[in-house]
Amino acid sequence: MAGQSSGEADGAITQQVALLLDGVRDGDAAALDQLFALVYGELKARAHLQRSSSPTLGTTALVHEVYLKLAGSSRDWNDRAHFMRVAARAMRQILIDRARRRTAHKRGGGAAVVTLEEMAVAAESPEGAAETLMALDDALLRLGRQSERLAHVVELRFFGGLSVEETAEALGVSDRTVKRDWRLARAFLHDAMDAPDD
Repeated sequence: MAGQSSGEADGAITQQVALLLDGVRDGDAAALDQLFALVYGELKARAHLQRSSSPTLGTTALVHEVYLKLAGSSRDWNDRAHFMRVAARAMRQILIDRARRRTAHKRGGGAAVVTLEEMAVAAESPEGAAETLMALDDALLRLGRQSERLAHVVELRFFGGLSVEETAEALGVSDRTVKRDWRLARAFLHDAMDAPDD
């Protein structure tokens, strides 16, 4: 909006999201559509980060699957941060389900590489990417048994594409805590993926 600072625009969007979330909780289907229209660009940017995780699933298709998953789920989202946390989890579930289907017919094939410094999945084939993503999910489940918060940090940062600040807001912790948790989680996942059977 002309004449508005970035902070004012963000505040207006946050307020609009809050009003739409109230409508969604009250069962207003139009509010859900408006909410998705408002955050669509942000979700699409986050989904774009997952291209290498599922090379055959396009960014737009992933966002649409997230919409369908969230539309069919409980809609008791507290605020924007909670909504984005749920969207990140939905993105993870969609990608993992797709990877499981892709590898159901093929077990133990060529190993892919995970660069934990970037938390980017790289593979020479879609099958390799699927296997790597499933290995990451298994390691993330083990991490979650040791520290739920560390697992949430990875889910939000890697699958949801949230920044350190956004992750801190979503989890109700400081930026410093997220940075520390991110380092600890990456170290755990690196070790877990190097030695998957413990």
